[in-house]
Amino acid sequence: MAIIHKTTMSPGKLELLAAWLPAQPWYLPTGRPPVLARAGGFRLDDPEGEVGIEFMVVTDTSGGEPTAYHVPLTYRGAPLAGAEAALVGTTEHGVLGRRWVYDGPHDPVLTAQLLALFQGSAQPQAQSLSDTPDPTVTARYDGPEPTGADALTVTRVLGEAAPAAEPLGEVTAGWTGPDGTAHRGVFASLAVR
Repeated sequence: MAIIHKTTMSPGKLELLAAWLPAQPWYLPTGRPPVLARAGGFRLDDPEGEVGIEFMVVTDTSGGEPTAYHVPLTYRGAPLAGAEAALVGTTEHGVLGRRWVYDGPHDPVLTAQLLALFQGSAQPQAQSLSDTPDPTVTARYDGPEPTGADALTVTRVLGEAAPAAEPLGEVTAGWTGPDGTAHRGVFASLAVR
């Protein structure tokens, strides 16, 4: 199980994301820099204990209506070869030192553990507590054993309309709006190609 360190990161996650989000094709521009707040999420454990895996939700309140973004991230102690385009940034962690932060869907450790979650062999963990399962995160899969060739889709803008085709599996979790309202939605879906 991953240990969650109560320490500082410089720059912090929200600072990294505020600089990175506007360049993403799924970001909904407001004409102003993002104003981000943490809104929820969960973690998965890397069986090797090397890579931090976090499914973070942030809300951007820079526009008229708040927008909730699901940003899966991985944290590594060294650069991930071939993933330069997926680098969100680097940060100094108060305990672990320099960390390379990646857009998680481009990291094979995150995708493997997300497939394991669909299969029921990975257990979602609380976002900010060590060794604490998060029973509010649910996964269902109604198809053959998923493989790397399956179509894994990560929802980026939470609350948007679901795809027309019914996926064979979904990971559902919650987040909190800026006004304290609880929301729930699909964080990831899986379909056989």
